[in-house]
Amino acid sequence: MMVENYFPQDTRVKNEADLLTDGGYDVSVIALRGKGQIASELVNRVQVYRVPHLELFKKTSPANLSRAGLLFLKLRSSFGYLVEYCYFTAACLVLSSYLFVRRGFDVIHAHNPPDTLFLVALPFKLLGKKFVFDHHDLCPELYRSRYRTGEGFYTRLLRVFEWCSLKLADITIATNESYKQAEMKRANKNAETVFIVRNGPDKSRMSPVPANPRLKEINKCILCYVGSLNPQDGVDYLLRSLGHLLYNLKRSDFYCVIMGSGDSLEDLRVLARELKLDGCVELTGFVSDEELQANLAGADICVDPDPSSPLNDVSTWIKIMEYMGHAKPIVTFDLKETRVSAGDAAIYVEPNDEAEFAKAIAQLMDARELRLRMGYWGRRRVENDLQWSKVGRNLLVAYNALCPGNEGLNSLGANDCPESYH
Repeated sequence: MMVENYFPQDTRVKNEADLLTDGGYDVSVIALRGKGQIASELVNRVQVYRVPHLELFKKTSPANLSRAGLLFLKLRSSFGYLVEYCYFTAACLVLSSYLFVRRGFDVIHAHNPPDTLFLVALPFKLLGKKFVFDHHDLCPELYRSRYRTGEGFYTRLLRVFEWCSLKLADITIATNESYKQAEMKRANKNAETVFIVRNGPDKSRMSPVPANPRLKEINKCILCYVGSLNPQDGVDYLLRSLGHLLYNLKRSDFYCVIMGSGDSLEDLRVLARELKLDGCVELTGFVSDEELQANLAGADICVDPDPSSPLNDVSTWIKIMEYMGHAKPIVTFDLKETRVSAGDAAIYVEPNDEAEFAKAIAQLMDARELRLRMGYWGRRRVENDLQWSKVGRNLLVAYNALCPGNEGLNSLGANDCPESYH
């Protein structure tokens, strides 16, 4: 497996690697090397090789850029991404070649972005190896959403890389039905070679834990956000909504904990100060999993401010299932795949309307019984349909189709998983 992210911090990749290992596969992962991580180690029977992280420069800028400033940002960011993706792709090729000579492998499994990893798979395909393309993000839509731009040279280039990845893949993994339809349309993929493996929380992350006592002592309604802090993730919408909640709706009886890191973290801290949200909002940055779980346990309401955009409209967010797994009511913008996942566990707001988002939070703050009902429904939905032990089964089905002779998986059909997966 190849992923331009940290392992085992990348929940989806960790879940997939562990599931395949339990199913009889020998799994190696090439990932980025984070602070304090070693270059090579065994993590729960998965051999991990880590590449030093290269970042040329920051790729976000303050809001309200001029047209010339936005153009410069796009050019600078595009150059940065090109260099960083080429670096990671080259590093994966070197390490894959090393693994091929030293240990051998049958399948090379690329998690996007970037979509350039098909170049690593190409020489091994010529040697008869299988290629799996795990489609986490629609990269052309990701670019458009991140930089709030239309179609152009860069999106066309990204579509070429995406097409090559889809065409070269023996099978593709889609996170939802929208992604599957996109793959079939853009690269004429046969539906039988596209497998939907949704995001879902592992059962171990759904076990009740004590709430963070610090949050209880605040004695206010606790709001929580968990996830990435990048331009496309909409946390700036959340902060402006909280400004409406505090100053327009005159509600000071809340405290919002925003957990996560990303390119926009420092910009969001500046925005929170500009909106005079000191004492109401905490941007923690990266937190340990133990602290994250304790904070979620102490939350009264969870929020998902992903705005409507070409990417967000068709994407599925693991944070939604995390919230539901903790039996928390959700306030979110009304996006197609978010509604498919959350159902009655959420209040849906007209996309990108920050004032209405604030009103929905206030509504839930004043409705404890409604919060409990929504949380109960969400928990049941995850337990019955969306936890990883359920949605991950299709990954085993995909690998059975890819490697029908593998004895370790032949007994693991879609409805016949080991007891530990239930």
